[in-house]
Amino acid sequence: MILRTENVTQRFGGLVAVNNVSLEVQEGEIVGIIGPNGAGKTTFLNCISGFYTPTEGKIYFKDEDITGVPSYKLCKKGIARTFQLVRTFPKMTALENVKTALIYGGSDFKGNLDERAAEILEEVGFAVDHNAIAESLNTMQMKRLMLARAIATKCELLLLDEVAAGLTTAELPDFIALVKKIRDSGVTIICIEHVMKFISNTCDRVIVISFGQKIAEGTPQEVLSNPVVIESYLGKEDE
Repeated sequence: MILRTENVTQRFGGLVAVNNVSLEVQEGEIVGIIGPNGAGKTTFLNCISGFYTPTEGKIYFKDEDITGVPSYKLCKKGIARTFQLVRTFPKMTALENVKTALIYGGSDFKGNLDERAAEILEEVGFAVDHNAIAESLNTMQMKRLMLARAIATKCELLLLDEVAAGLTTAELPDFIALVKKIRDSGVTIICIEHVMKFISNTCDRVIVISFGQKIAEGTPQEVLSNPVVIESYLGKEDE
């Protein structure tokens, strides 16, 4: 088991954003987290990735208690994440963005930075000039760069926050294949997502969070046909 959360709760004053959520993730899995807007999904991810210290509960990475450990230290331990709104160093080139991750991530890379950064960009299918300025890239290119930076940290666990958002129907299959390729390279993945085609074609297992609580867990097919899950998304029909 690579990750375990035990009864994680996150309060902001009187608001309970995450309520007693427990999760186990095995090495090599792709686990999806779905739920309505405002359900607490990103807050839960923020607890795992060290942006928040949970009000209650524990988080374990490879059996080590990492509860409240800040993100930059977790990166060194092997946890990387992406954001719903793509974050890069906008004035730097794509190559420089990846080189930065190689230098400051958890890989302690000692080889030729330019060569390794270029290799990683090729691995994620970044098909434009590696010297292109990050802020000039389109959505798909930015997302590929974002994944390249994560891979460059030599992560063992990758947390994806709505990585498929903004992609066209035509772009989605290639991106699903890329995420699976990253998993097959030895990276365990947890992804928050609203694009159900991505969830059903990528994830081994899915958990559903609604109003901060875990309400369902299972294969994509089991979860997406669950009446409780359908009700949480669509609402209950008046009798």
